Amino acid sequence: MFKPISTNQAPAAIGPYSQAVDLGNMLFISGQIPLDPNTMEFVSEDIEAQTHQVMKNVGAILKEAGLDYQHLAKASIFLDSMDDFSKVNDIYASYLSEPYPARAAVEVSRLPKGAKVEIEAIAVKN
Repeated sequence: MFKPISTNQAPAAIGPYSQAVDLGNMLFISGQIPLDPNTMEFVSEDIEAQTHQVMKNVGAILKEAGLDYQHLAKASIFLDSMDDFSKVNDIYASYLSEPYPARAAVEVSRLPKGAKVEIEAIAVKN
């Protein structure tokens, strides 16, 4: 059964999509950018602060679905500059523990609203 997941603890969708979609044993989390869910503004222009906010947004959606970071099976990280990869990687890793999810990280020419980082993820229920 296709069930949309929504929480006010993560930014509201800024387009025709759900924050996440629950398909029973899998949760598909839409790309999260560093918007504060209360103000819908970027938390900072700093890549570290942006990455923390993105991970908090992912965590809030996981929590709404009754899951946590341990349920992540796959993440995709989009960066506006691979020069930030090391900083983003360290912060991303601080929210996780082994076994780590599969992951891709790519540089893109532009992200929504001019974000420096966006992360989408897939979680699996045990």
